[in-house]
Amino acid sequence: MNHIPEIIRTISLEQYLLLSAILFFIGLLGVLVRKNIIIVFMCIEIMLNAVNLMMVATSAYRGDSAGQIMVLFTMAVAAAEVSVGLAIIVMIYKNLKTTNIDLFSQMKG
Repeated sequence: MNHIPEIIRTISLEQYLLLSAILFFIGLLGVLVRKNIIIVFMCIEIMLNAVNLMMVATSAYRGDSAGQIMVLFTMAVAAAEVSVGLAIIVMIYKNLKTTNIDLFSQMKG
């Protein structure tokens, strides 16, 4: 346990895992309940960051940097996903003049 940085040891691994689980379920609840596509998009990002938090905390406690490196790759993919997703949302808004998910069925060919 001496290889774990002091800043990480102030909070236990269980607390990190609990926080990431809570964030993940808040994001999941938002995806399932909300109708605004921008809010749903933000909830997906909360879920992604909850997983990133879990991976960083676990890798820090194990003294293995593989999880932290994986999070860097995940963040790079998430940045690309955000740019593409927001571009799609903007195009949908230009066509439908709404961000309500229920009205997206109007986009059928």
